[in-house]
Amino acid sequence: MGVNLLRDMCYPAPHELALAARALAGEHPARVRLRQVGASRGGRPLWLLSVAGRGGGAVLVVAGAHANEPVGGATVLELARRVAGDPGDGPGWHFLLCADPDGAELHRTPCPDSLLDYHRHFYRPPGPEQPEWAPALLPPDRLPPETLALTGLIDELRPVLQVSLHGTDLGGSWVQLTRDLPGLAEPFGKSAADLRIPVETGASDAAGWASPGPGVFVMPGGGVMGSHSEDTRLSTWCHRGTTTAIVEVPMWASGLVADPAAHPDPRGALRALAGRLAGEAARVGELREGVGAVDPDSAALLRAVDWTLRLIPQVTAAWTGSGAAAGTTAAALASLDAFGRRLSLRAAAMLLRAVRAQGHPAGPVLDRMVTGWCEEFSARFRARPVPVATQVEHQCRTVLAVHRCLQTGQA
Repeated sequence: MGVNLLRDMCYPAPHELALAARALAGEHPARVRLRQVGASRGGRPLWLLSVAGRGGGAVLVVAGAHANEPVGGATVLELARRVAGDPGDGPGWHFLLCADPDGAELHRTPCPDSLLDYHRHFYRPPGPEQPEWAPALLPPDRLPPETLALTGLIDELRPVLQVSLHGTDLGGSWVQLTRDLPGLAEPFGKSAADLRIPVETGASDAAGWASPGPGVFVMPGGGVMGSHSEDTRLSTWCHRGTTTAIVEVPMWASGLVADPAAHPDPRGALRALAGRLAGEAARVGELREGVGAVDPDSAALLRAVDWTLRLIPQVTAAWTGSGAAAGTTAAALASLDAFGRRLSLRAAAMLLRAVRAQGHPAGPVLDRMVTGWCEEFSARFRARPVPVATQVEHQCRTVLAVHRCLQTGQA
């Protein structure tokens, strides 16, 4: 089943993941177990696939924390197959198949053949509704059930390592760590080179973080994320002080995010990026006025639109503030350029979905906007598709390399 799901740029849906996991448990009944560890707000099951090991410690791998980043589900299936086929001398491996099945149901792009196709049915929940980020944005008594299930798993398993599988629409691959794991940059870089995936050396999510090697970033003690105001120390990544790696891989690749050259005018470039983002957000905001929700799906889409539009002024202020862009490389500016483009594009795409369902007159304008912005994004970055199987292979190699580096450091 896994091989078919990875053909033609297809990503498995949550119910397909559960079926494949159940089949794997049937193949290895002595070592592999599938169990429900919670339910989403919409009542969808949260499934954990576990592979027993005779070694010490446990590893928890989380897929589907962001609804619009579906590659992790395919990766956990492949990783589970690999560790189930080993003798079992390693740790116990535990795979959360999809942390946000409600979001995955609303983001309906299983086989996108272009950036525009990907955004036609795009959905990414607002921050407070994202399982990993909710603790950084909500008080403990308002946490969603998906977050409680994830933190409950960490409390139960006490993993020596947590890995969260993420993806980016367009760019390169990088890894974020809650603490340094010496030696990771070499196998990570080799895998990326072998698979022709650019290493994103100036990832916007990790702006200002220490980087022990290309594409590897270590969270600062202050915890604030590069392009956001949230404190990573409050996320599920840092629950119980767990060592966590976040592995990002692109759906479409661009060499621009790997250019190490110094940018000739980073401050000027950032001002231009901020101005463009503010202008695009204003256009989306004008079209958002007067649009109401007609069903639960459109309500969810509009909450996400509003949250994204509120985030944008924080981003533009950071880009134009004092001290911004000192010593910035061409790669870092390209990553910020891509980040800004995707923010306004996502807001427009989700608004388009909401108005299309009700025949709103803003639909044709938004349709042209989303189409044009996708074409400009792809052309500017010379986007090249990365096959799903290649994305999966790189994430698998990186997860295993992270675990080896952790073991070496503890030896």
